Amino acid sequence: MKIKDTIHFLWYKKLFILFIIFICIESSIAAKSDQFFPPDFSFLPKIITPLIKTLEISFLGTILGFLLAVPFSFLASNVVTKNRIGLLILRFFLSLIRTIPTLLLAALMVAIFGIGEATGVLTITIFTFGMLSQLMFQAIETIDLGPIEATEATGATQLQIAVWSIFPQVASQFFGYAFYAFEVNVRASTVLGYVGAGGIGIILNTSLSLAKYDRVGIIILVILVMEIVVDWLSAYVRRTLL
Repeated sequence: MKIKDTIHFLWYKKLFILFIIFICIESSIAAKSDQFFPPDFSFLPKIITPLIKTLEISFLGTILGFLLAVPFSFLASNVVTKNRIGLLILRFFLSLIRTIPTLLLAALMVAIFGIGEATGVLTITIFTFGMLSQLMFQAIETIDLGPIEATEATGATQLQIAVWSIFPQVASQFFGYAFYAFEVNVRASTVLGYVGAGGIGIILNTSLSLAKYDRVGIIILVILVMEIVVDWLSAYVRRTLL
């Protein structure tokens, strides 16, 4: 599967989803629109630290999830693993991880490990692992088998084959998937605070609970700007470096 084929990449699908969300909440916002605007810009300095924590949670969780997904993606590929039963068991495990919604996963991590940014990092790590392992092993199964056969003829081990014959063919795709995952994780981590997993979601939830809608307005505006900047930077890096 290519990144451009995913719903997170296609801008018009994003626009459609945003339109649906807007229609769903328009009636409730209309009654309080005078409270949302103008946003409380004096509250902006207090948002910076939670915003940075949100980015840190997303970045660290993406890296850890990527590092976990790489070996599992090799093992889940029929190019590397010839044992069909073991392959089916591993793929079932990866599918099970992917089916857990992010908020539910965050709630489980909070119940087990408690409230805090570390819980958010763990949640994003598991989510990233499930997402990337699927994309990566599918990429491995589309490679040219010629270099593998040539390396096997020299008596190379499975690890040497993976490092020297498989990884060079999929490295650019793997790193592209990592940037894609970071985009998704930034969006996901903004709401993890609702269940106590850290980040800007905590301060957003608190402001909503206290009916401080002018603060909610500036928080939403900051989140929107952050999402736009992260999406643009990720797309720029993929175009120029990958």
